[in-house]
Amino acid sequence: MKLLVLGGTKFLGRGVVDAALAEGHEVTLFNRGQTNPALYQEVETIHGDLTGDLGGLRGRSWDAVVDLDPTQLPRHTRRRAELLRDAVGRYIFVSTISVYSDPSVPLDESSPVEEPPDPDPGEFVPEQYGALKTGSERVVQEAFGERAAIVRPGLIVGPHDPTDRFTYWPLRLAEGGDVLAPGDPARPVQLIDARDLGRWLVHVAQERVAGVFNATGPAERLTLGALLSRIGPGATLVWVDDQPLLDAGVQPWMELPLWLPGDDYAGMLQADISRALGAGLTFRPVEETARDTLEWSLEAGEQRPTLTREKERQLLGAA
Repeated sequence: MKLLVLGGTKFLGRGVVDAALAEGHEVTLFNRGQTNPALYQEVETIHGDLTGDLGGLRGRSWDAVVDLDPTQLPRHTRRRAELLRDAVGRYIFVSTISVYSDPSVPLDESSPVEEPPDPDPGEFVPEQYGALKTGSERVVQEAFGERAAIVRPGLIVGPHDPTDRFTYWPLRLAEGGDVLAPGDPARPVQLIDARDLGRWLVHVAQERVAGVFNATGPAERLTLGALLSRIGPGATLVWVDDQPLLDAGVQPWMELPLWLPGDDYAGMLQADISRALGAGLTFRPVEETARDTLEWSLEAGEQRPTLTREKERQLLGAA
């Protein structure tokens, strides 16, 4: 298969490219050459700007394209979808589970989505993230119809994650001792290793899979308590209720990853993935993801601020 990847050198893109190369596919990257430019020197790279000059894509053809949507705006998605409509056989668009308008309830692909802003903004507005992705999904579907696959990932984790939204836990649990664990250990959680998602995106392209898919994991129900116990068996989990943490100003999700107190966003970690499972999505054990993430993180250094050890000690002392 001849595969075009828009982006391809950062996190999920690496998962896609590594999987495609491992399968023996011919890969072409299209990016600005600014993120990890030393990666994939053996792979053809067309330099261009997904928000500007797409000229390097003209006059070429591929079996499929994986669009990692680094631009975030539907107007940019429209330009590349229309340009590639007759140049690629399949269009795999990576959207987000954040498109759903009511994240308080369990989600499937038929759940209502945010309506895209009208008019399309000229700049990315973080508060419109989900709605903008909806707009881009519709642009791709209009251009490619049954040749399109829309993939809505949940929390993507693993080595090379620039967000640290999971990395905190393998690091902290590896240190051992008393570890603050937030809220209810029975609360469901979902996540997917970027390498598993990347491999499946290549599978979707290769097998000409079409439609809309939630893409997170694992296949079986997973709780926060089970996850933390599996990846940190040597640590002592000290569970602290939601309200004391909120009263202390701890920021859910970003400062303390995987913690979503209350019901407002409970559905974000309870997405139905049966459609993706039926289309071949598979997962490595969470222990492997945690181990590899820890190894990478110890070498790469901290990615962004999360709960400090000093603040954790204060919270445990007050519990």
